[in-house]
Amino acid sequence: MMKDKEAFQRLSFLYQAAHCVLAQNPDNQELARFYCHTQNSISRRLVLRQDPSVKRTICKSCFSLLVPGVSSTVRQRKRRNQRWTVVRCLNCGLTKRFPSNPDYKLWSEQPEALLENHTVAGEGTEGQTHRPVQQSLKASGTEKATGPSARPHAHPASEETAVGTQSREKGPSGK
Repeated sequence: MMKDKEAFQRLSFLYQAAHCVLAQNPDNQELARFYCHTQNSISRRLVLRQDPSVKRTICKSCFSLLVPGVSSTVRQRKRRNQRWTVVRCLNCGLTKRFPSNPDYKLWSEQPEALLENHTVAGEGTEGQTHRPVQQSLKASGTEKATGPSARPHAHPASEETAVGTQSREKGPSGK
């Protein structure tokens, strides 16, 4: 399930429209810049992360779409025993450098960055630790209405917070 699917569709449309405008007429760079600027402002306003491959093709300074030979130049450089791809915007002169290492991976492409590989702390043991306590309370008949069964889907942290706020309301003497 994707967060704000319609917003991502709109961002994709604006990016594709900027490419189509430049493909039909390379002199329409102002319209392509407008589309890219609108795309950037939408993603900032809605706090949406764009794919690094999309962000690399848009100038951070003037929001031009960086198409090699049309609005940018691409060069390969070797510096400090490492190869770099240098992209220079022809509108504002901003340069971007990217490592040309074939083994290099972006953080978003690494397995540690994927949410599906992470488990929330205590998620696997949550159901196991609370069930025996609930069963022992039910068996003894001492369970209160504000206990865990009154809120069957409550998170343990929210129960602790609720208990903590109740004890603060009573005051320091507990009355």
